[in-house]
Amino acid sequence: MRLATLTAALVALCANPTTAIATEVAPDWSLASSTGKTIRLSEEVEQRTTVLFFWATWCPYCKALMPHLQSIRLEYGDDVKILAINFREDDDPVAFIEDAGYDFTVLPDGDDVAATYGVHATPGVIIVDSQQQIRFDLRKLPKQEPPSDGAEATSHRKKAAYRAPYWAAEIRKSLDTIPDAAKQ
Repeated sequence: MRLATLTAALVALCANPTTAIATEVAPDWSLASSTGKTIRLSEEVEQRTTVLFFWATWCPYCKALMPHLQSIRLEYGDDVKILAINFREDDDPVAFIEDAGYDFTVLPDGDDVAATYGVHATPGVIIVDSQQQIRFDLRKLPKQEPPSDGAEATSHRKKAAYRAPYWAAEIRKSLDTIPDAAKQ
């Protein structure tokens, strides 16, 4: 009986990507920020838990998630850093972030880093702890669909508005399991 209970607990733990024990090391990389500073992942994670946010200005899902990421940034303060890694872009990501008032560190040329992590679609969110372990990957969450009204296909904008709060809640849950990311 105890073995069955232990097995069930392990299966439940592994099935939830926000609570599973991290074993994957995040690949290291360097990119120039929008201010010209070289950002190296291994140096960033030594200082604080780091959220890698892969995005593009044209992505409705990214736009819906950004206010939530900003609130997470404010909530966790200096214990969490958000690196906005822009890729697959044809517009001005720096102006977009500045106009919106977000205070993420913008990395405008992130195509190679996205490829390194296998991020092919936006948005991508990966949380890396101080040991450079991947603790969360948005791609591993189950896809949430808004209720259908049966009339026509749901727009990406509506899906984005529906999914973003769920994603933000899962990001917070993951951050809350990382000792370095304790809320201020």
